[in-house]
Amino acid sequence: MSEQELTLGIVGLGKIGGNLARQAVEKDIRVVGLDAEDRPELEEAGIEVHDAGEYETLAEELDPPRVVYMSLPAGELIDDQLDELVGELDEGDVVMDGGNSFWRDSIRREERCWDEGVYFLDTGTSGGPPRAKDGACFMVGGKEEGFEIAEPYLDTLSVEDGLIHVGEPGSGHFVKLVHNGIEFGMLQSIAEGVELLKAGQFDLDGEMGDLFETWNNGAVIESWLVELMSKGLKNEDQFSDAPENFEDVPNFVEDTGEVNWLVQEAFKGETPVPVITQSVIELFKSRGNQKHAPRAVALMRHGFGLHPFGEQEGIMDERITGRVDNDARSDIRQEEGDEDTLRPEKRESYDGDPDS
Repeated sequence: MSEQELTLGIVGLGKIGGNLARQAVEKDIRVVGLDAEDRPELEEAGIEVHDAGEYETLAEELDPPRVVYMSLPAGELIDDQLDELVGELDEGDVVMDGGNSFWRDSIRREERCWDEGVYFLDTGTSGGPPRAKDGACFMVGGKEEGFEIAEPYLDTLSVEDGLIHVGEPGSGHFVKLVHNGIEFGMLQSIAEGVELLKAGQFDLDGEMGDLFETWNNGAVIESWLVELMSKGLKNEDQFSDAPENFEDVPNFVEDTGEVNWLVQEAFKGETPVPVITQSVIELFKSRGNQKHAPRAVALMRHGFGLHPFGEQEGIMDERITGRVDNDARSDIRQEEGDEDTLRPEKRESYDGDPDS
């Protein structure tokens, strides 16, 4: 056994668990990890890696009271691994679930662990792989005594002011879920800003990355997400699998679905969350899941008004020229001009537009 002051077990050495392990050893915390894959790069960094499921070895290698951080996908896998792990632990040991588990599952798991005298902390973890390596943000639910045992580890691995004990079991994963909902709304609003900039009358393609960088220096919307948008548009500091050009990024957006739970819970409690709800729906739309509704609308419109199927230039012309008086838009025009602030690209050169 090592004589270092802190020893930490990490179950799951993927993007988050692996980077937390790297950060821990850099800060003189001994790490014993379990993973289903070989991790030679982590072993070279000083992390002791054992095969998944070797919980007896893990328990033997950790100093009591043992502290174990689980970095695994949400679902039944957590229950299965928790059953095996708790069987090797003693009263007073601590298990943290650092994934995006449903908070009611976490309440149940805490009760199951406490039956064995083991503390269970639902540990919402934010910041992604980059912050896991440099300093993460932790939101923790669970018994105060268990938190006090884990606190030296979490305090070491968190960014300054990035650690909070929220309260009772389940509360850590609940506030992390709310955090993820806020994140979705912010992502969607930034993405719509990109859409507006690209659809506008000004050619900003070569300036958009710099524009977002400017916004991230003193503007009200300054944030890490704005910084990531700037770097993405300029292809700076990107991961190796990121496309070089913005236009090559697929329109399909994947996610693990936990924000769906938040929206469902909001509906149950009649809590209005329109921005978060719409951000989830936009993800659905990116996957091409709405294939039949537009056809249904077109069919009904044709039935009551002989509206055309598909595009028709005459209808598009009427959509642009159908209103003669346009005073309502005077506030967004320049003093000497009558140009629309926004116009889809295919319509910019239409000769019949009275505003052009």
